[in-house]
Amino acid sequence: MKALVLTDYNQFDLQDVPEPKPAPNEVLIRVQAVGICGSDVHGMDGSTGRRIPPIVMGHEASGIIAEIGDDVRDWAVGDRVTFDSTVYKLDDWYSRRGMYNLSDGREVVGVSTPQFHRNGAFAEFVTVPQHILYAIPEGVSFTQAALVEPVAVALHALSLTPIQVNDSAVVVGAGMIGLFVIQALKLAGCGQIIAIDLDDDRLALAQKLGATHIFRADSDNVPGQVQALTHGRGADVAFEVVGIGPTVQTAISCVRKGATVTLVGNLSPKIEIPLQAIVTQQLRLQGSCAINGEYEAALSLIASGRINVEAILSAEAPLTEGADWFNRLQAKEKGLIKVVLKP
Repeated sequence: MKALVLTDYNQFDLQDVPEPKPAPNEVLIRVQAVGICGSDVHGMDGSTGRRIPPIVMGHEASGIIAEIGDDVRDWAVGDRVTFDSTVYKLDDWYSRRGMYNLSDGREVVGVSTPQFHRNGAFAEFVTVPQHILYAIPEGVSFTQAALVEPVAVALHALSLTPIQVNDSAVVVGAGMIGLFVIQALKLAGCGQIIAIDLDDDRLALAQKLGATHIFRADSDNVPGQVQALTHGRGADVAFEVVGIGPTVQTAISCVRKGATVTLVGNLSPKIEIPLQAIVTQQLRLQGSCAINGEYEAALSLIASGRINVEAILSAEAPLTEGADWFNRLQAKEKGLIKVVLKP
C-alpha cells in the first residue's frame, strides 16, 4: 500500500509499505480521509519527541472496514467508521474507572515515542482495535468524520471545567481546537465568550462561530479589557489552547479569583507560572488530556449541524501532496487552519 512516511525529521517520502494485518481484536480500515493535526506538524521536526522516524503519522481519520479480525463482533466489512486516537487496554486500572485517556501503557495512533510505535492513517490502510471504533452517522461525510477527534478533544476540556449558564469564558488560541472550544462554549450557554489570538483572520472566524468578543493578544492590557467586560472581576473560566508560557500567563491573568483555567495546549514541555497569583487568587489549574468518551457526542453534534467543522477546513488534497501541505502548515501560511488528505 501507499503511505506517507516521516523518514527523518522534516523529511516525508511516499512509499510502498506492507499492508497491515488486523490482530484478532482489530479491524483493517481503508482510509477515506485523514486530517493533519497541529501535533503532527509540531512533531515532524522532532521538537515534541513524539514522532520518532520512521513513522506513518495521522490519528484524525475515517474510512471503510476492509477486513475484520477473528474475534471482532458487531462490526462488518463495508461499515463506515471513525476511531478514537487513544489505544488503551480495557482491563487497565484507569480504564475501569472511566479514565481510559490516562490508562497505563496507552498508545496514540500515528505516534512514535521511546515507549511505543504505532503507525497511523496517512496511508491507504490502518488497523485499530474494535473497542475504539465508532460508526459514522448517516449524512456525515468522511471528511467531516475525520474532524471528529479534535471536536471530541474540545468537548473533553469542557467536561472537566465547571461551567454554568451565562458564565464568561476566555479562550486563548483560536486555532482548530480553540474554535471548537468556542462552539462548545456557545452550546453550553456561556454569556460571554472572549477569543484571544494574534491572527486577525482566525479571530474573525472565532467571532463567526460564537465568540462574543475578540482581542489581539498583542493589544494593550488584554486582562484589563476582559475585566471591563466582566464587572471588573475577570472571566469565570479560561481555556488555554496553545501551550506556551506567554499564552498560559494570559489565560491566568484574564480570570477572576476562584476561577478554573483548563490547559489544553502542550507545545512547551515546561513553562513558568505565577505561583503567588495562583495561590492568593485560589485559581484552579488543570490539564485536559485527549478524549474520554466524548466521541458519540461529537458525532451527534456534527450530524445535527450544532458543531460546524467545515468552517475550519482549509483544503482537501490527495495524499501524494501531503509533504507539501505539511510544509505550508509548518510555515504558518496565512489562511490555513485544517487540511484533510485523501489516500
